[in-house]
Amino acid sequence: MYRFSIGSQEWILRFSPHIEIEPEIKQAIISTILQLGSELQTYSHGESFVIINDYVGIIVFNVEKIPSFILTVSNIVNEENWYIQKKLTLKKYKS
Repeated sequence: MYRFSIGSQEWILRFSPHIEIEPEIKQAIISTILQLGSELQTYSHGESFVIINDYVGIIVFNVEKIPSFILTVSNIVNEENWYIQKKLTLKKYKS
């Protein structure tokens, strides 16, 4: 768990226990979320959002505001597991 402040709010960033993350990946996620800044305050309790990070992949975040401001990384999806659907056809995503 990590603690950080945005404005006057103290947040806790935690990682879901079912995912294993290397320390350098955790640091990349922390740097990414700090760039979000005050935008984080606009999310309501129970909402989720994703950030696509070139280094990490898609990072799925869940927001809790009751009883504390907690941001949980619930999953990380590497680019090799991305798919795109166009006109009823599903294909691997290629950047």
